[in-house]
Amino acid sequence: MTTTLFQNGTVVDGSGFDAFKGSVLIEKDKIVSVIKEGESLPQAETTIDAQGLVIAPGFIDMHSHADWLLPTPDHPRHLACMLEQGITTVVGGNCGFSPAPILPESVENVGNLETLATIAIAEKFDYQWKTMGEYLEKVREMNPAVNLAELVGHASIRYNAAETLRGQMTDRELERCLDQTRQALDEGACGLSFGLGYDPGMYSPLDELDAFCSVAAEANKPVTVHLKALSKISPTYPLTTWGAHNVRSLKEMLDVARRTGCKLQLSHFIFVGRNSWSTAPRCLEMVEKAREEGVDVKIDAFPYTCGNTFISVPFPYWFLADMKNNLNNKVARMRLRLEFGIGLKLVGFVYKDFQVMDVAVPGWEDLNGLRVSEIAEKWNKSEFETMLTLTEKSGGAALMLFHTYSGEPENEKVLESVLTNENCLFETDVVVKGSGYPNPAGIGNFPRILGKYVREKKLFSLENAVRRMTSASAERFGLTDVGQIKPGMAADLVLFDPEKISDSPGVGREPDGQPKGIHSVYINGLQAVKEGNYIEDVRNGRIMSV
Repeated sequence: MTTTLFQNGTVVDGSGFDAFKGSVLIEKDKIVSVIKEGESLPQAETTIDAQGLVIAPGFIDMHSHADWLLPTPDHPRHLACMLEQGITTVVGGNCGFSPAPILPESVENVGNLETLATIAIAEKFDYQWKTMGEYLEKVREMNPAVNLAELVGHASIRYNAAETLRGQMTDRELERCLDQTRQALDEGACGLSFGLGYDPGMYSPLDELDAFCSVAAEANKPVTVHLKALSKISPTYPLTTWGAHNVRSLKEMLDVARRTGCKLQLSHFIFVGRNSWSTAPRCLEMVEKAREEGVDVKIDAFPYTCGNTFISVPFPYWFLADMKNNLNNKVARMRLRLEFGIGLKLVGFVYKDFQVMDVAVPGWEDLNGLRVSEIAEKWNKSEFETMLTLTEKSGGAALMLFHTYSGEPENEKVLESVLTNENCLFETDVVVKGSGYPNPAGIGNFPRILGKYVREKKLFSLENAVRRMTSASAERFGLTDVGQIKPGMAADLVLFDPEKISDSPGVGREPDGQPKGIHSVYINGLQAVKEGNYIEDVRNGRIMSV
């Protein structure tokens, strides 16, 4: 019997209730008891002095793409940065793309899944499974470094079950898709995800979304949605579309939830581009009104004004529908130049807002970290032609950081209005890479919230922040044994110094290094981080039963 006592710390138990001085006893992989100051302490084989430290539940990254890394042998090396910021559980399969279900012919015939896999792991992906159950078993066999709860992706289902790659499917194709969705949910998927800003989701009609969401609602599992538009003007709608595109896309998805009764989680609730920030109050109001009407809807966000995505995301839907040929078509390029230029002005983007994370072109690694405007100057090309060259040479696989998400470093009013909303959960949305320029959220996401927004700005309490990064996320995805410090729960714990915790000092310039203030992290009772550093090759995560 292995027992450990974390003694004399400040317990923030994830419930949202007031912190208290106390101790926590774990036995093997479970929390056994929580002892308040003044109560007699039990005996334990190991005692850890937590004086001056907060004892909190392990943080839950409720919008992650780490599921693409977990089947690979060396994933702990890549995911060490997640554990070092206190993350013990990830929810994968977001934005419509999950590694399962998958058939060999699906990978061969459709490039998007293979492109995403290559972006995530920087090598050709070796699918050793077909179903969601087989994928989860594969991850279990790899002894994952973190706990995994997995969503099933709408795009992956379509690529796997339908011959029609975009738009309206036949009734038979749709039924095959729905059957595979039901099977994935039955085999352990914790919910369904959509990527409506990506191919093929951007082409899916609303009745298709209704059908998929009804399946999730029947299973009483949530639906996470990357909305069709995240900016006032979006490439997924024609420029002539009336009104703000992001407001329209939000209304469409709220209406889907009203019709189907699904539990709706609006992914990375962001306002992309300077001219989109003004739509934030309206969108937050729409969410609140829907909740008052009985729609089970929440939002999530990360605490940075930049985020990772594909280089081709700003291009209009007509260009993406046949991107390879359009890149080589003079007329299509001229039309794109005109529409793209107008779109950038309407959204409030400039080329400096596009920064290369991983150029995905061998020999061009020196471009990682540069803005498109800097590369254009380096190449003596126009910024538009530079953007197209990067797209063409990478096959659309260049991973980028787009800036002006809900603000800029010195203007975060919109971002703060989202983060302070009680219905907002916290996530990273990070594609973790072993090379290239990192997304700062992959290094310091949760420490930034606890440092900048709790301690420094006092936008919300420590207890409130911890609840929204632990138990609130666990409840949203039906994870019953993580997210709180109480007897019977998994021994996933983070010990941190509330006076020192912050994200990497390099964030904003060169986001490298580690966050400050994380003392130690335990996952299922085993220490994975000591004095802020990941303990090499600790693999004590598990597949979350849902």
